[in-house]
Amino acid sequence: MEPYIYTFIEKSKMTDLLEALHCCIELPIQLLDEDGNVLEYYGTKSTYCQHVVSHLSAKDTCREIHATAGKRAMNLGTSYIFSCHSNLSHIVFPLINHEVLFGSILIGPFLMEPVDSTLVLDVGRRYPDFTMEDLMELYDDAAEMPQVEPAKVTQISRLIYFLMSNLINDTREQFIINQKKLHQQAKISESIQMYKTSTPASAEQYPLDKERLLLSKVKEGNVKEASAVLNDLLGYVFLSSGNDLATVKYRSIELCSLLSRAALENGAASNQIFSLNNQFMQSMDTYRSTDELCYAMIEVLTAFMECMFPPALENSRLIRNAMNYISTNFASPLTLEEVAGYVHLNPSYFSRIFKQSLGLSFKEYLTQVRIEEAKRLLDHTEYSLLDIAIAVGFDNQSYFTSVFKKNTGLTPGQYRK
Repeated sequence: MEPYIYTFIEKSKMTDLLEALHCCIELPIQLLDEDGNVLEYYGTKSTYCQHVVSHLSAKDTCREIHATAGKRAMNLGTSYIFSCHSNLSHIVFPLINHEVLFGSILIGPFLMEPVDSTLVLDVGRRYPDFTMEDLMELYDDAAEMPQVEPAKVTQISRLIYFLMSNLINDTREQFIINQKKLHQQAKISESIQMYKTSTPASAEQYPLDKERLLLSKVKEGNVKEASAVLNDLLGYVFLSSGNDLATVKYRSIELCSLLSRAALENGAASNQIFSLNNQFMQSMDTYRSTDELCYAMIEVLTAFMECMFPPALENSRLIRNAMNYISTNFASPLTLEEVAGYVHLNPSYFSRIFKQSLGLSFKEYLTQVRIEEAKRLLDHTEYSLLDIAIAVGFDNQSYFTSVFKKNTGLTPGQYRK
């Protein structure tokens, strides 16, 4: 039977693409199904891997690790760089259709730094049945492993995203949605922790001050800050309801009514607002998780505010487009010129209206986005600092640490503790 993946992607097209990519980057490439089974392989299998695999148990297989990495990449909404059980680096790109992972592209293994004894000694600690002779052979095998600079790894990760994300129409859009959902849930988790550490009396009291602040930000037309306050309120709703979906739905309807009144009071057309309200209410039964519901709340908030501040304000539309582009591509080496080109503006003019609109320069805003994503990864994952640095767009860990400390007052390691 033909693998399920080929019902979405023509086999010959995938083969041609992977052969061309392998020829260009000169690294092993595998096409995997959703369970991590190898469907196609390009390149030569390393002696190092064959040596390690001979010592693995049935529960500790490459297939399991690759399948898990594919799922994590889908949740992150982008290519994912990771180290396997034998300390070798890989890049995995998930293939998604209608929110379902049905395969992935795996690039690697390779090393991102010169071979040293710690590489094989760590493998020896992990698998005690390795003899010293085995480890010495493994060290020799590692010397034959391709080495790729972190900056080039970032570019390869970026390249495979551009090549593959448009292969299936649903994939790119789903990546962006997954990134936004993940970011929102991190913010809501921060809010929940804040309320948990509050005094018992204040934690039990509904935060009316937050509700007033939300309405204030809606009236100002500040989508970013209004969304942040809404996430704070949702955090309180989660905590007070015990994360019960039915209760969260009920409170979300109340918040939606509150937002719709604020939009009407600030000049939004009543027919548009009533239509948005009806759509939200009719969709309520389709939300099967609090993640979906919270994301829908942000969408309806944005829609209400767009009704108040129509797209006739050309600069606002362009800045929103630029911000969306940055939020999608911050992991790549973005430049002011690239983003200005994306919104079809002269870089100097774009720089000026960007700062006027957001109160931050392009570089300051990009750094802020990267640091916030780094904080999320430090809080909610066990990725190494190097992996996080690369994932948020820094070429090396040292520079990432310097920028992170400058913006937060802590090194990434101190922040994670």
